[in-house]
Amino acid sequence: MASDFQRQKVSPVFEAMDANHDGYLAEDDFRALTTRWVEVRGGDEEKLAQVMMGWWEALRTAAGRDRVSLDDVMGVVDVLPSSPEAVFGTADAMFTAADADNDDYVSQDEYRMMIRAWLGHDGPVDFARLDLDGDGRLSRHEFAQLWMEFWAGDDETAPGSYAFGPVSGVHEGEELLT
Repeated sequence: MASDFQRQKVSPVFEAMDANHDGYLAEDDFRALTTRWVEVRGGDEEKLAQVMMGWWEALRTAAGRDRVSLDDVMGVVDVLPSSPEAVFGTADAMFTAADADNDDYVSQDEYRMMIRAWLGHDGPVDFARLDLDGDGRLSRHEFAQLWMEFWAGDDETAPGSYAFGPVSGVHEGEELLT
């Protein structure tokens, strides 16, 4: 079963993706996410739509329904550690979508653009914490590691746990507040 920490870090992302705020993710929410990506990033709408709708199809299939609740998402999160190939596949697609200049790195500006597209606002992301080798950009490998730590991890100290910003109730060096 997914932990309280996992729920606390995934919930804001779920809520941001739930475009009509009905408590479920559905195909229309992913189309709205695609539109947000295109508005924020620009670029190839077809490519971005393919990434977002591919992610929706994987989530819909894993949950086994066309309307996916937060509990359904948490059920998927719970099994992701045993399916790293699925996580790395979505990480690769998201990296490609975020790499606006196609230089095979995600810069701090590109990362912030990705967060704005996902969350619908500029989130307080500590990019330096995420930049594992300190070179000012994320390689495909770094991005995949962070993505895995966020979606499949349960380690409050892992940099990727904060890929979408601070986690409510978690303070550096303290236990999860419930």
